Amino acid sequence: MASADKKPTAIVVGAGVGGIATAARLSKAGYSVTVLEKNSFTGGRCSLINHSGYRFDQGPSLLLLPKLFQETFHDLSTSLEAEGVHLLKCDPNYNLWFGDGESFELSSDTSVMKREIEKWEGKDGFERYLAWLAEAHRHYEISVREVLHRNFTSVFNLLRPSFLRHLVALHPFESIYSRAAKYFWTERLRRVFTFGSMYMGMSPFDAPGTYSLLQYTELAEGIWYPVGGFHAVVAAVVRICERSGVNIRLNAAVSSILTSQDGKQVTGVQLSSGEQVSADLVVINADLVYAYNNLIPNSSSSYAKSLQKRDGSCSSISFYWSLSQTVPELKTHNIFLADEYRESFDSIFDRQGIPDEPSFYVNVPSRVDPTAAPEGKDAIVVLVPVGHLLNSATSNTSKATSGPGLLPEQDWDSIVSSARKTIISTIESRTGCAPLESLIIHEELNTPTSWESTFNLDKGSILGLSHSFFNVLAFRPKTKHPSISGVYFVGASTHPGTGVPIVLAGAKITTEQILNDRGIPIPWESQDSRIRDQGVKQGKRTSQLDVLKRREGAVFLSDMGILALAALVLVLVLAYVNSGLSVTWDWEGKKGWGTGRV
Repeated sequence: MASADKKPTAIVVGAGVGGIATAARLSKAGYSVTVLEKNSFTGGRCSLINHSGYRFDQGPSLLLLPKLFQETFHDLSTSLEAEGVHLLKCDPNYNLWFGDGESFELSSDTSVMKREIEKWEGKDGFERYLAWLAEAHRHYEISVREVLHRNFTSVFNLLRPSFLRHLVALHPFESIYSRAAKYFWTERLRRVFTFGSMYMGMSPFDAPGTYSLLQYTELAEGIWYPVGGFHAVVAAVVRICERSGVNIRLNAAVSSILTSQDGKQVTGVQLSSGEQVSADLVVINADLVYAYNNLIPNSSSSYAKSLQKRDGSCSSISFYWSLSQTVPELKTHNIFLADEYRESFDSIFDRQGIPDEPSFYVNVPSRVDPTAAPEGKDAIVVLVPVGHLLNSATSNTSKATSGPGLLPEQDWDSIVSSARKTIISTIESRTGCAPLESLIIHEELNTPTSWESTFNLDKGSILGLSHSFFNVLAFRPKTKHPSISGVYFVGASTHPGTGVPIVLAGAKITTEQILNDRGIPIPWESQDSRIRDQGVKQGKRTSQLDVLKRREGAVFLSDMGILALAALVLVLVLAYVNSGLSVTWDWEGKKGWGTGRV
């Protein structure tokens, strides 16, 4: 620990969203912070591709859960608006295009949703939609309060009464598809309200029902787009860092973490150039699986190897097209769903392959933000989810294994060519747009191999580790290294999980853990920092009409019920830990053993 007359020092490895946000928070708490980034740009996957006046979001393109963004900037004593970040609302949220020529418009406009749902499910269909939305709302509120703002440092945190009280209401042991099937009676609408599990890199037939919270925030709070691209948010946090004295070094790849002779205390890092940089603590924002297997001493440990055996999220083939003219049939966000819906996901997540007929996402940023392309032209991003690589090319310990999966040495030119042909044909046939291929004047590309090599993503998994029940909460890799004091983690593969707003929440969790470990006051704790929806601000009291009177006893479980549930969860946890297995019983037809839900 640094002496009292000297600022404590911290190194952040990686300038992704989580790394930059953690650096800003540590600096506000009084640390002297250095950020070391291997690439020539900040943001990690949340970065831009530019070409001759065309601009593309390399990764995320939908701003969801806006209150988590607001909270980050509020904690740093500023706001999105003050930092020059202007958000545009996307309307409609999506256009979904089906193989039978039909389409569905998803919107945060209730009247639009009423029209669209009743068209397929009749008058009572809208009532069932509202019931589903109410359930998704509960998932959202409970998750934000009990998961995204709390750390789970051990399995005993699962026994926290405030969490257990609502565990059943989160439906973690049912798939998002099975929950949707209880409310929507047509296969079309079941698909409409479950494809969003792709945001978590999971199949809707495996993703816990809890994740309907993502559809909720889209429908209740809308989908937003920052003017200038999603990286505008990262750039704003970078400016905050620079104002507070954070040193951000680009093209500075870290090769290893340095420790004391006994290996129990971090002392700094070594760069690929051989330079050594000392610090009191190190926060790793690099891919967690990569870090354990490459950067941290004793990378051949059983725990490091076990991380590579965990279920990873999917990868993608992503096309970035500069078009010579606009394609008016396409909206800002478009989803093309495979006719063989389940088979397309099974191909990706069970067999780690590439579907013959994929479901895919098309983003046209120039539709909402004209600065994304020259006048009269379109910039288009196509994201095709595919399986991750079979082996990790970035691991020092990875060995060739057998089983399903994509190989780095496959003929990717041929694979990409086939995918491109399928995508173009699907877009043209379903939207009725003009021939697309002749409009493409330039193409940029990402594949599982480039995701891995550019960002050190283990097996090219673009969203980190999977988010099945036994890969989240206390079961997810911890935000603090178990044996090396001073090493912490932030990012998609540690708690609370993947996605820009979730990682921003994780940056707060990790920073507060660091400060609590060192007895340093949390500078934003005294502020009304958490953005909540509680009606009139408490304390205003301008009228008795505004006094909140909450119903007593409106809880899901009694205290005795919580104790009984705690005992059950503890038994399940101990059985899981001791056996090394988890049981999947998929009521839609996939029975057997494997990772996932109990």
